[in-house]
Amino acid sequence: MRLLLKIALKHSRHLWLMLFAIVGMFLLTLTHQLEVVSYGVILQKGPDFFELFGPVKDGQIEEVGTVSKTQMEQRWSEIARENPNEITKKDTQQFLNDLRPNGIIDRVIYAVNLVIPLNGNVKNLAIMMAFVGVIGGIAMFWQRFVTRLVSIRISRDLRQEYFEHIQKMPMSFFQEHNIGSLSSRVVTDAFAIAEGVNSFLVNYFQTPFTVGTTMVLCFMTSWQLSIITFLGFPLIVLPIILIAKKYKKISRQLQKNQESFASVLIEFLSGIQTVKVFSMEEFTHKKYSEQNFRMAHLEKKGAKYDLSTRPIVHTIAMSFLAGMLLYGLYILNMSVAEILVYCGFLYVLYEPVKKFAEENSTILWGAAAAERLYDVLSLTPQIQDRPGAVPLAPFNDKIEFDNVWFRYKDEWVLRGVDFSVKKGQTVALVGPTGAGKSTIVNLLPRLYEIEKGEIRIDGKPITTYTQKSLREQIAFVPQKPFLFYDTVAENISFGRQFSQAEIQSAAKMAHADEFIEKLSHKYDTLLAEAGKDLSGGQQQRLAIARALVKQAPILVMDEATSSLDAISENYIKTAIHTLQGKITQIIIAHRLSTIENADKIIYLEDGKKIAEGTRDELLKSCIGFRSMWEMMHRKQEEHAPA
Repeated sequence: MRLLLKIALKHSRHLWLMLFAIVGMFLLTLTHQLEVVSYGVILQKGPDFFELFGPVKDGQIEEVGTVSKTQMEQRWSEIARENPNEITKKDTQQFLNDLRPNGIIDRVIYAVNLVIPLNGNVKNLAIMMAFVGVIGGIAMFWQRFVTRLVSIRISRDLRQEYFEHIQKMPMSFFQEHNIGSLSSRVVTDAFAIAEGVNSFLVNYFQTPFTVGTTMVLCFMTSWQLSIITFLGFPLIVLPIILIAKKYKKISRQLQKNQESFASVLIEFLSGIQTVKVFSMEEFTHKKYSEQNFRMAHLEKKGAKYDLSTRPIVHTIAMSFLAGMLLYGLYILNMSVAEILVYCGFLYVLYEPVKKFAEENSTILWGAAAAERLYDVLSLTPQIQDRPGAVPLAPFNDKIEFDNVWFRYKDEWVLRGVDFSVKKGQTVALVGPTGAGKSTIVNLLPRLYEIEKGEIRIDGKPITTYTQKSLREQIAFVPQKPFLFYDTVAENISFGRQFSQAEIQSAAKMAHADEFIEKLSHKYDTLLAEAGKDLSGGQQQRLAIARALVKQAPILVMDEATSSLDAISENYIKTAIHTLQGKITQIIIAHRLSTIENADKIIYLEDGKKIAEGTRDELLKSCIGFRSMWEMMHRKQEEHAPA
């Protein structure tokens, strides 16, 4: 509850909007009460002759079958005030008000009659009801629209805040959290929180106002019946409290299961090719079914508690209502109009109390969602710009790795790695899988933070530079290219304002223009989601073009040619050689032919640097590199045409 309120009050613009929503709620309650009184005014007819001239006992006119002349003359003198020879409607109303001062309908009729005559005036009654209906309609639209607006804006701001926050998180965060879970929180939880805030406003602002003001009106109508209502109120509230505790527990379990359910579905969709090739539909179906039935079981339990509150409250309330009707009519001798008005007030009172349980379920659901969302929002990014961090000026000298250690969880990935890369050099990182090559190039732009040692650029630790300026100096080609749903040109420029000539030049250098020119709309062709309408090699070449168009002084290529055919690889090899000396290149490649002309090759095993030097030097001094080189040539000879 407290977290929902914190979210609601976080932005002042939400506060003002919520105040408008609360005003609309109050106005809607008042119009409902006014409608009830209006119906009572219509139903309340003036007394007939026998009622008006019957004897008075205990402040009430008794219903009799006969009236004597003496009784009539005595009552005449009591009623006729302005003129002793005639009785007016005003005189009659005043007499009845004096006789029954606590009748709320009579009071209203008397007050309104002073301005607009209502008794027997159908036209004025119709105007009054039309006015009340219009005011009620305006109040209802105001309350619903502004409340929905609060929900929309809170949900929007939460989604925005969440996305901005996870963008600042290090790569380790995304390895520890499931993608299905993260996406579920931003979509479903933000909406649940917004709905919970709205229900909070209803339950803790509108409901108390409605209950308080309506109880006052109930007491004005009949204090005896109102006391009975008070005595029965705890019987209505108690089941709401007990069931709410059960529902909150189920809500948390259900939301957690939804994450697992989403994860299974995302895994299936992303790995559909593997599933079909291995004919494992039955296996994935079983995993999906387990989560699906688990969620259905929790939903059933949640529905049992969620839907049981209203029937219980309804049963108790209707029992009290029936009892009060009988007591009011036959014990207190209230008029039918007054009883109906009192029942109308009870309905106005009962509706928010009855809905309290439903709204409370929404609040509890929103509270559980808020806790889950803030599990992420409360995390402080481990990698932040340090106080006094400065922008990195253009790269001028060299990159240094000085005794760098790094571990992921409890496993050391790098162990005391030392090397340097001078400006304009092309340096290759080679070694078996798991040697730590990709980790090195991920540490350079501070996607992860090292455990021990230091990484320096131009003699200063990279932690002294702002992350943005550091990454602006680096163009990166990852192992798995990332393409989004947009045009080819937009995928290459990647949100930057490059000219068409610059985009085409980068595409030609990456030898991507060959297939781009064959597309239906060339550079304006819209790619499918994740570029799945392109081959792996085409996707890779677009990723290389994206890195080249950035024209950063440092180019990092992590297995950038792994998906390319021999001809395309040769093109990229030529491009790399063309850039040699112009920009600084750090290249990871299992295909050693790509990096045979590198200025320096660093061979790694098990997170340690084993050797470094030129190709010829390593062939002489490094057994591991020589074995990889010989294996590559052996494969080339095996696949060579006879």
